[in-house]
Amino acid sequence: MATSIDIIIVNWNSGEQLRKCLESIVFCNKDSYELNQIVVVDNASSDESMDKLNVFNLPLSVIANAENHGFAVACNQGARGSEADYLLFLNPDTRLFEDSLIKPLTFMEQPDNQNIGTAGIQLVDENGRVAHTCAHFPMPGMFLSKMLGLDKLFPQYFPSHFMSEWDHWETCQVDHVMGAFFLIRRQLFESLGGFDERFFVYLEDLDLSWRAYKAGWKTIYLADAQAYHKGGGTSDQVKATRLFYSLRSRIQYGYKHFNWLSATFLMVGTLFFEPFSRLALAIWKRSLTEAKETLKGFVRLWGSMPVMVFFANRGKTK
Repeated sequence: MATSIDIIIVNWNSGEQLRKCLESIVFCNKDSYELNQIVVVDNASSDESMDKLNVFNLPLSVIANAENHGFAVACNQGARGSEADYLLFLNPDTRLFEDSLIKPLTFMEQPDNQNIGTAGIQLVDENGRVAHTCAHFPMPGMFLSKMLGLDKLFPQYFPSHFMSEWDHWETCQVDHVMGAFFLIRRQLFESLGGFDERFFVYLEDLDLSWRAYKAGWKTIYLADAQAYHKGGGTSDQVKATRLFYSLRSRIQYGYKHFNWLSATFLMVGTLFFEPFSRLALAIWKRSLTEAKETLKGFVRLWGSMPVMVFFANRGKTK
């Protein structure tokens, strides 16, 4: 029986990007596997991105949410009921190439690689530049250096959890691969309970990678397979909202995986110290727009403090 895969794409106002993504899948090499289905989960888009998707010769199904439930919830919706061997969580701002699927699937099916649970591939921009998409599992100090901007000022002394020091030109085992192209064994995904739906967006994929690692599975980055990734995607439309969710997810991640003291220190630093470092950077760049978006994001974050306290009182979770 041929290896099978389901592709899950979460859409929110992605416009023409979604159609280009689906069109690219049509031309992928599918000689040694079965593409069971492509599930597009739409989180209450208000644009025309969901129009005329049935023009592609693909096993496509659509789940239309009446409101935006967040990325983790939508991914779990798309994966529910799957019978495929693999799940690929794919961003709508990606475009696959001919070997984008067949190479990682062939690699995962090799007998020596049965302990590898998750795979990512090389992601490139429109100029062919390779993005640094892999990351270490973060420690509290890494988040601290980021909130103070030290990872940018003195990267040799304060490394980010992103593997920016590595050129991403060779295949190797890593802690985490970006969720824009996140290939995982379905049975592993189900055994972990899918994505933690308390992360509305951001770090839900890192959290899943950490739980897979703790369960004894490995993650591989494959440099001999590529896909195009725009980066930023639809979140570029709402930068203040993006900042709010990324910082809130960071605090949630801290309370889930760090000790209580470290997580609380991280929360306090994020809420009350990071605004000043970000505003200083905006002023140095002479960007009034960035300063305004920063303030909007932090005002919303401060307003969510009761949620942060809830996580602090709950402590570690699954």
